[in-house]
Amino acid sequence: MGKRVGIVGAGIAGIASAIRLANKGYLVDVYEANAYPGGKLSEIKVDGYRFDAGPSLFTLPELVEELFTLSGEQVKDHFEYQRLPVTCHYFYEDDTFLRAYADRKKFLEEVTQKTDEPPETIQAALDRSAHLYDTLSDLFMKRSLHRWQTFVNHKAMKAYGKLHRLDFFRSMHQANEQQFQDERVVQLFNRYATYNGSDPYQAPATMNIIPHLEFNIGAYFPTQGMYSITQSLYQLAQRQKVQFHFQSKVEEIASDTSGVKGLKVNGEARTYDLIVSNMDVVNTYRKLLPNSKPPTRLLNQPKSSSALIFYWGVKHTFPQLDLHNIFFSKDYQQEFEHIFQKKTIYHDPTVYVNITAKYKPDDAPPNCENWFTMINVPNNTGQDWDELIDQARQSIINKLSRLLDTDLSSKIVCEDILDPRTIESRTSSSQGALYGNSSNNRYAAFLRHANFSRKIKGLYFCGGSVHPGGGIPLSLLSAKIAVDQIMTDE
Repeated sequence: MGKRVGIVGAGIAGIASAIRLANKGYLVDVYEANAYPGGKLSEIKVDGYRFDAGPSLFTLPELVEELFTLSGEQVKDHFEYQRLPVTCHYFYEDDTFLRAYADRKKFLEEVTQKTDEPPETIQAALDRSAHLYDTLSDLFMKRSLHRWQTFVNHKAMKAYGKLHRLDFFRSMHQANEQQFQDERVVQLFNRYATYNGSDPYQAPATMNIIPHLEFNIGAYFPTQGMYSITQSLYQLAQRQKVQFHFQSKVEEIASDTSGVKGLKVNGEARTYDLIVSNMDVVNTYRKLLPNSKPPTRLLNQPKSSSALIFYWGVKHTFPQLDLHNIFFSKDYQQEFEHIFQKKTIYHDPTVYVNITAKYKPDDAPPNCENWFTMINVPNNTGQDWDELIDQARQSIINKLSRLLDTDLSSKIVCEDILDPRTIESRTSSSQGALYGNSSNNRYAAFLRHANFSRKIKGLYFCGGSVHPGGGIPLSLLSAKIAVDQIMTDE
């Protein structure tokens, strides 16, 4: 009989951890307070429209494939996806319109024709992004930063010789401003700081590693929508005999001086040999470990931005729009100052519109589109969100109506809303922050909580609030790191 593992939370990292542990012979139970799996990676249905509720960009699909391979299955039998020929449509206030083609030659031609940026600077930037990834990904994404062995292997030694080229000491914006001539291109590359909820005017230039995933490796779309990632892995876990318990709120992680003892779920004590928490690490300590001294310095690190999302059923089709669309703010720096310093919403926010019906037509009725309309906003510190939402909604509609030359308000036939408060309540994300801590300083990678507890034997952590960070790829990697650590400790 294998050891028993209790997993707190059926987010994507919790499911991935369960699959990995089941393949190692552990008996795994997953407890989820909601009635559905996936956490942020879930779906919403409103009046005949379907929306992916949370993450909308799919990169590094091999991390999903790996879980099927580990389980002895062919991914194509259960999960399908395609590479996007165009990663995003970009709209600027000066009427510039850019298509970010996946083909590098076409992308360089597009930018050269529509901006004052020479192609060689784009080429150099993407090559530098690839170099950052090749140098840092194994060290900072695929291994624990909290074990000395990580820093004495061959790849780590090679990275040390390149530290002077890794841009820890400039901000992302400073680096982009120096390498590009056209402010529109600077803004395009600055936006990648938002992929982990950070501010390009504060985040270190090492964050320029992120464009590599999208431009050099590629962006993808699951043929059945982003929620099919959750569904396919949830079903895979079930085939591996993982037991899921929904509407089962974990109230405490029980432990003593010898380590974890189990979980208290809906008032009932359940015994386990190991515990993996996929719950936000702040709330894990504050709500589930009342008798354990929390790592206050790590938990009090500044949190990432959050999101305000309008799920709009739109009775119209827009041929100028694609799956991913960005409508830039005219003053990007002011927008980020409002988010991170003023803790409010700028009157002219950058708007992201995701329309899965472009690739999955049954997500909307005929001649209609499902708009996942999002802006970056501060995390929840007690703002008057009802007032901010009303103001932002009108600003967004005015902006999109102007740039698309149409009265958008008359075409919205149904609506649902997700804001930092509901993100916090539905996913237990501290302050509704989407990515745990922000990456707004050069030490941020080292100030994320480890994937294990140094004080409580048998307690491990996965998900976007711990190392290596938020988003689908890093959350999946957090599960791998946590399980690798379990195997080392065992």
